Amino acid sequence: MSEVSNQLPADPISAVGVIASLSKAPDGYYVVAQTTDGSDADLWKDGLFKSKVTRYLCFTRKTGADVVVDVKLIDIKDALPEGFTPVEETLDTKETAMRKRRLCVKSSPCAAAVTAVYDIQMIAKSKYHLVNYTCIGEINSMGLWCRTGDVSQHQPSQETSSTAHEDAPANTASKRTTSRPDYEHQSSGNYAMTALDDVPFAIPERFYENPKEMQQVNLMGITIKSLAEIEEEFHYNFTTERSVAV
Repeated sequence: MSEVSNQLPADPISAVGVIASLSKAPDGYYVVAQTTDGSDADLWKDGLFKSKVTRYLCFTRKTGADVVVDVKLIDIKDALPEGFTPVEETLDTKETAMRKRRLCVKSSPCAAAVTAVYDIQMIAKSKYHLVNYTCIGEINSMGLWCRTGDVSQHQPSQETSSTAHEDAPANTASKRTTSRPDYEHQSSGNYAMTALDDVPFAIPERFYENPKEMQQVNLMGITIKSLAEIEEEFHYNFTTERSVAV
């Protein structure tokens, strides 16, 4: 039996089933063998006669492609809810899972799920309530309670961005780049991606190379010279002025 805790389990439930024997639970499955007060949580027991048939609820949190997003407990004669799959057989013996009642499970791909079921508990009396849990229904004078929570979604865009920076060629580190100020300002809040996002803005090499290596450019008869050429052409040492002053 999983413990009742105020803290949400780390992983959501990925599958729910029923077993006939407590000793034959599949690997990785938790068995709800007792109610929250320590009573037997047998789903098949008869109130008048002691039956040799037993059924116990079990579930797993093994990581997979799907997660359980909802659980329903309906009458055996009721129509199956849309999108739900009934638990018809026991996992260990392939016998009928329940009588009079039917457990139905709804699963969804993990990437598409917003909320999921994280824990399932049985309580002995319906008048009792579990904090943060929702009552799904009753079976054999016991209440079936489930706890749901938000599914943690992985952000592929952040991973892609990080991978792109790691895989960038080493020589790009020497480039003088600048990012968009408005992107940096809004990166911590809600931001709508545009066609210019993630496009590097780099200063061409010809604008930050050694000025002495720049070629002269003639525009409309005007010759553009480098700083070194200007200083060499118009250099004046003030020798005459200094000799007069002395």
